Amino acid sequence: MKKIVFVLCAVALSNVGFAQKKYATFEAKIENRNSDKISIIGPKKYKKEIALNKDGFFKDTLKVADGMYQFYDGAESTMLYLKNGYDLKMKLNAKEFDETIVYEGKGAKENNFLAQNALYEEQFDYDTALASDELTFGKLLDAKKKTDAERLRKADLEPAFVALHQKSIDQNVAGLQEYYKENQAIKALNETPAPSFEYLNHKGGKTKLEDLRGKFVYIDIWATWCGPCRAEIPYLKQVEEKFHNKNIEFVSISIDTQKDQEKWKKFVNEKELGGIQLFADNDWNSAFVKQMGITGIPRFILIDPKGKIVNANADRPSSPKLIEVLEALLK
Repeated sequence: MKKIVFVLCAVALSNVGFAQKKYATFEAKIENRNSDKISIIGPKKYKKEIALNKDGFFKDTLKVADGMYQFYDGAESTMLYLKNGYDLKMKLNAKEFDETIVYEGKGAKENNFLAQNALYEEQFDYDTALASDELTFGKLLDAKKKTDAERLRKADLEPAFVALHQKSIDQNVAGLQEYYKENQAIKALNETPAPSFEYLNHKGGKTKLEDLRGKFVYIDIWATWCGPCRAEIPYLKQVEEKFHNKNIEFVSISIDTQKDQEKWKKFVNEKELGGIQLFADNDWNSAFVKQMGITGIPRFILIDPKGKIVNANADRPSSPKLIEVLEALLK
């Protein structure tokens, strides 16, 4: 659930303003680095890229608005708290990214708290909480909020940092509540008749859900611009191959905009995508997409041979659990 925490914490990228005329100095030594440069992204569209030397070292001065920033080494990232006047030194081993981050110098206390907080958040069982009933979920969330606030209070950190991190805690809770609410609405679709669709088929003509009656249908809602969607493609191909000639159809529905229809066709051809490739009639506003409560992609849906929804939020192709589920249904 780390990815959810980072998404929810993104709201903390706010700032106090250019309150000082000094610069912040920031240096780091990164062992086993993921990239030849690091990126720092923050408030007011702030972005700076800094090259690392052959030993994974850099030192630079930063004119910043006091606040929260995101530090990237390739795909790995961590939160930073920066202020003009800070003299911050970081050490980390990218092979164990979060576990090895340590700061020294002015500003180290707040940033060590952020580094340790990433590990602390991983200890919370988000999957269990989100799968629980509403009463239990509320109790778990209340307990977490109190624990987080108490932990922050005892850390004895700068008041400005405390205010920003408390805002992050509050936004985290609000985001989880909204995510839980959406999940519950999606779960309510299970065991109900699937809404119909009739979409353009890459091979010509149109295909509707009713054409696939008598078979299980595994649907992938995706788009060519969606990185996480593209990352699932190799796994989806493997699943399709494993269940070839079984009583199941694999259907991919693109929600690219109408102006990108040719882009979609080219993508399907170049990537040699299998299964049934369809193009939704009105991207995010397509009736099927809205009726299934789809607000983020990729999203996977499993429908039974009679047109009833087995799982409105099915496992991804990259999850080993999907193979188990399909094997049990198709044995």
